[in-house]
Amino acid sequence: MQGARGVFANVCGWLAALCAAGMMLVTVADVGLRTFANYPIRGTVEIVELLLTYTFFLALPAIFLRDENIVVDIVDRWVGARGVNILKRAAALTAVAMLAVLAWQGWIAAQDTLVFGDVTSDLAIPKIYYWVPVLVGFVGAAISAVVMTFARDRDHS
Repeated sequence: MQGARGVFANVCGWLAALCAAGMMLVTVADVGLRTFANYPIRGTVEIVELLLTYTFFLALPAIFLRDENIVVDIVDRWVGARGVNILKRAAALTAVAMLAVLAWQGWIAAQDTLVFGDVTSDLAIPKIYYWVPVLVGFVGAAISAVVMTFARDRDHS
């Protein structure tokens, strides 16, 4: 992977990894405090949910940029390398369309969340904070899929 594409994929990957580590640390701290001090961390579930949202959706653009989507190569031997390349590009374009629709619908839902001032039940975290990574992830993944549609080094994978 080259240049800006590699840097952006690495940044997304590291941010997602930090959020995953945060989930782990909060969970371990909660279990430890609950077990040894009978003092659980209030709102652990909400914190872990939020970090999980950031983990998944920040990793999404990196998955596209690294060309690490799950694939089933049933037809590869029949269509040859050129056919596989065409299928990969068609799949990327399909992903762009689907991610664009998801981002559009997510935007509508995020606006409703913002207008109504929705918050979580325990810590009163504004639910818009849950929508930010979703929208960033969908838009970032769609842009990444466009980049991968036209990436030259896909011909050699």
